[in-house]
Amino acid sequence: VGIPTQFTVKQNYPNPFNPSTKIDFALPKDGNVKLTVYDNSGKLVATLADGFKVSGYYSINFNASNLSSGIYFYKVEFNNGSESVFKVNKMLLVK
Repeated sequence: VGIPTQFTVKQNYPNPFNPSTKIDFALPKDGNVKLTVYDNSGKLVATLADGFKVSGYYSINFNASNLSSGIYFYKVEFNNGSESVFKVNKMLLVK
């Protein structure tokens, strides 16, 4: 498939979801990635990835069976030393 040309984060699928969903993102360069999930009040509820990843396409599953229905936000942060970017998306858990 090749190497991505830019940092991208796709909308989770499915959305709304119950109890699990998939979060896809692409890294154009090697670097550190942190994927975190927050509730509607801004409280951290999960850290799905935190560490070094090589450039490429990634898909991470999020199981929210222990959380209540509501709106959640996921944040993907990427840092390779010369650049630091992040993206935040909204998702809806319906039980």
